[in-house]
Amino acid sequence: MNRIDAKFQQLQAAGRKALIPFLTAGDPSLESTVPVMHALVAAGADVLELGVPFSDPMADGPVIQRSSERAIARGAGLSWVLRAVREFRRDDADTPVVLMGYLNPIEIRGAARFAADAVDAGVDGVLLVDLPPEEADELRGAFADTGLALILLASPTTTEQRLALLCEGAQGYLYYVSFAGVTGADRLDAGAANDRLHGIRARSRVPVVAGFGIKDAASAAAMAREAAGVVVGSALVAALAEAGDAAAARTAADFLAPLRQALDARA
Repeated sequence: MNRIDAKFQQLQAAGRKALIPFLTAGDPSLESTVPVMHALVAAGADVLELGVPFSDPMADGPVIQRSSERAIARGAGLSWVLRAVREFRRDDADTPVVLMGYLNPIEIRGAARFAADAVDAGVDGVLLVDLPPEEADELRGAFADTGLALILLASPTTTEQRLALLCEGAQGYLYYVSFAGVTGADRLDAGAANDRLHGIRARSRVPVVAGFGIKDAASAAAMAREAAGVVVGSALVAALAEAGDAAAARTAADFLAPLRQALDARA
């Protein structure tokens, strides 16, 4: 069984919500990435989303754009990211790792080779923000041959026709973008998002998690009302950038702990 499926089964049995932090691989430094991943798990992360740095991250706001630029300048390309996951797996065989990024680096490597390399490194799923579900069949086939989950995105502007396609084809979990826009924006309407989540959850065959606009314990708890879990990204990336290399792991743990407590208080 895929680690993602196993994790969500465990969470459901325990009546808990998933906490999914996002960090950009290679920022605030190459050396801090794996220690930060372990620190996040120790602080209560259930799944890790590891951003693959990309030169044109069109879905990301300025915080993640800048972190991606810094990581690329340090040499954090796709091959390095896979090596980082492999290093993480030396001490953690259980926590699901999802790569989040863009289609271009995978197309360059080739879908079949990428899927094999990713699974060999210990990756469990991939979320590609610029892959339309209508064009995902070829990639889905390559991923299926290795057991790699292709995680899909839904948003407030997703049409009913496309939502049906997403709910039918979803693997691992379905990522609901809480508002239309880029990462890091500060305009979360938790009430409207939960209303939409309620309907999507009833149709999806996999757990539905919510991301975008979640920055602290209060927003995490608010979005967990209907979602099976929450993703926190830009706020964590900003905190890590400010902390720098030496304090990155401690900062990651200190940032995540209140969110874990808030989600568990809802159980």
